[in-house]
Amino acid sequence: MRQLGLLLLLTTVAAPLPAQDVSSAINSITPDDIRHRIGIIAHDSMGGRNTPSPGLDMTAAWIAGQFESFGLKPGGDDGSFIQHYPLNRTQLDMNASHVRVEGGPSWRFGTDVSWWRGITGPSGLAGPVAVVWGGPNSDGEVAPLPIDGMTAILVVPTGGRSTRRLAQGLLQFVQNAAAVILVTGDANAQWARQLAREDRFRVSPAWRGNSGDAQPVIEVKDAAIAPVLAARGFSLEEARANMGAMQMQAVSDLSITIKTMYGIEDVLPTPNTVGILEGSDPVLKDEYIVFSAHMDHVGTAAEGGCREVEGDGICNGADDDASGTIGIVELAEAYAMLNPRPRRSMIFLTVSGEEKGLWGSDYFGMNPGVPRENIVANLNADMIGRNWTDTIVVIGKEHSDLGVTLNEVNAQHPELNMTAIDDLWPNQNFYYRSDHFNFAKRGIPILFFFNGTHDNYHRPSDQVELIDVEKESRIVKLMFYLGVEIANKDARPVWNPESYAEIVQPVP
Repeated sequence: MRQLGLLLLLTTVAAPLPAQDVSSAINSITPDDIRHRIGIIAHDSMGGRNTPSPGLDMTAAWIAGQFESFGLKPGGDDGSFIQHYPLNRTQLDMNASHVRVEGGPSWRFGTDVSWWRGITGPSGLAGPVAVVWGGPNSDGEVAPLPIDGMTAILVVPTGGRSTRRLAQGLLQFVQNAAAVILVTGDANAQWARQLAREDRFRVSPAWRGNSGDAQPVIEVKDAAIAPVLAARGFSLEEARANMGAMQMQAVSDLSITIKTMYGIEDVLPTPNTVGILEGSDPVLKDEYIVFSAHMDHVGTAAEGGCREVEGDGICNGADDDASGTIGIVELAEAYAMLNPRPRRSMIFLTVSGEEKGLWGSDYFGMNPGVPRENIVANLNADMIGRNWTDTIVVIGKEHSDLGVTLNEVNAQHPELNMTAIDDLWPNQNFYYRSDHFNFAKRGIPILFFFNGTHDNYHRPSDQVELIDVEKESRIVKLMFYLGVEIANKDARPVWNPESYAEIVQPVP
């Protein structure tokens, strides 16, 4: 019986659509359209689309208007295209918060310690300590660490401009720790900028409880913690020189108490934008493919999102991720032109809060508005407008038969001159660092279209003029053909069993 199912899966052929309809739809995806639309949401008037911000709200409203003009059905709140999720607006209590080393120093926030997230409560949090360093092995995998209930001192590699982003990616490997102390080795100027904003108002996901995040995460300067570790025979310098496969070392004679306290000022409604194209098959229309991208960026230099350069303090985020967002808008417009429509339904989702910790996609994953078990695939686009002219990295190909389907579709369209290649950077953990992961961990097969970072990443210089709009149009067309194939197959995508066991988590 299983062999018969496999045979049917391998021989399933997508139902053909009228050639003229596909041609008309595919020809609607143009470089000029992409340039124009990226120019709208990456304009200075959007203020860098921080989460939350008026510019983000304007971006969401503009996308909602586009979805409505295409004839999509609203997939948001109360018959609208906007799904709001709640963020707590909070402020760290600097006087009530501290970090203490038993028999050693006491560190104050805003001086030696910086708060990332999480609240311990008035009694603080203390427990066994382990130092963790390294990353994925040569196969891109990380063996589980026995770190449950411990405080993890996570040593982050230095030397790149994206140290803090890398630290965020590494946090997933110590998610079972009771608390995390990041040691990033930030340069003095960067550290000073971080500490200067220590008492600012912040936002955190309200649905994760009053602590914002269950796991407290703080950052400690090298100069503060290096002597504490050296006294116990551990060298930060040696750890950073040996960043191979992730490893840990318990420090039995070290006890650190973390106490973080804050107050909630108010709750801010923050937007995702959701449009639905109903499928044509009376049965398969109850199944969905989600096309996603994050419409937010990091805001302005004044907000701490990036550094001002030559008087420009607006981080426009043309590639990150206006390029992916407009790719989703282009796909929505093209699919809406098809007659008949694809057999399965399609959800077009632009989320916010990606730059803060994948917030919007996490909330949508919990509240998709359709039965989550009926979502058969997620195709996510993040930074698809730069770098090589003839290749697009597609992360996650090896984890489900979506990779096989993509390779087949890619081979059928040599006119695109666009080759979908495997992950070039497994050690940077990009699989866990964009919105597709909030689908994957909930059991939904994904593909992540991503062409890597560049010198303008998270800088005011990430401008629309640098986007290769002709290349992006070919990537979006490849995604279009892939979506048609997935939507019209009899069988839904299937995980590789090993990947399912490794990635899928018991989450809400």
